[in-house]
Amino acid sequence: MTQLSVNLNKIALLRNSRGRNYPNVVEFAKRFIDLGVHGITVHPRQDERHITIQDTIDLGQLLAGNNEVEFNVEGYPSEQFLSLVEKVRPTQCTLVPDAPDQLTSDHGWDLSIHKKTVTDICTRLSAAGIRPAIFLDPEIEDVKLAAQTGTCRIELYTEAYAAAYGTPQQEAVLAKYRSAAEEAQKLSLELNAGHDLDLNNLQEFLSVKGILEVSIGHALMVECIEQGIESVVRQYLEICGYSETAGNL
Repeated sequence: MTQLSVNLNKIALLRNSRGRNYPNVVEFAKRFIDLGVHGITVHPRQDERHITIQDTIDLGQLLAGNNEVEFNVEGYPSEQFLSLVEKVRPTQCTLVPDAPDQLTSDHGWDLSIHKKTVTDICTRLSAAGIRPAIFLDPEIEDVKLAAQTGTCRIELYTEAYAAAYGTPQQEAVLAKYRSAAEEAQKLSLELNAGHDLDLNNLQEFLSVKGILEVSIGHALMVECIEQGIESVVRQYLEICGYSETAGNL
């Protein structure tokens, strides 16, 4: 089974557009947790365009001591970001190579260039009791280098799969993810995945063996508007193999 972590960035973006604390990020986190999700993800950017530093602190307080719901904080590892993560102490910190003005994540780490930096940060996170994860393209050489950084997990960046889904290129692209996943598991790396996954394409992607967690935000929020939050969470949990949980919603 694969755990579902809900990314709350779009809830925060909607709130920020009006300058009030509505919708409330923490209250929506509680609602998703009550519906059975296994994790909450946030990506605080330097300009706080959606999730803010205070949101991250508030969610850390909400989830502190919760052994059933993981807190995943992802982002570019600036000193400000790392200091925030060390203060909040989430279950997992996913390192993403975003530029400050980047609209959304669009590539994984090039570890042929950034291996030492990433290694130092993984050591720092592990020392703080935080599980490190690295955002990575499905490239065998980067997977091999990731195994030398001290990270516990890699998160496979799935935009290429989502773009190819339903096209003649789908199987060839998916084969790259399978190869990357197999290599990671040979090297004792655990696997997460995320970016542009949705109710239509997730089940096929989970034919890739060993995916422990998927982090889904943008598509899930749109689907919640279209279909309702309870229905959407139930469907995701069923796809992830938690039909017994989904049946209690």
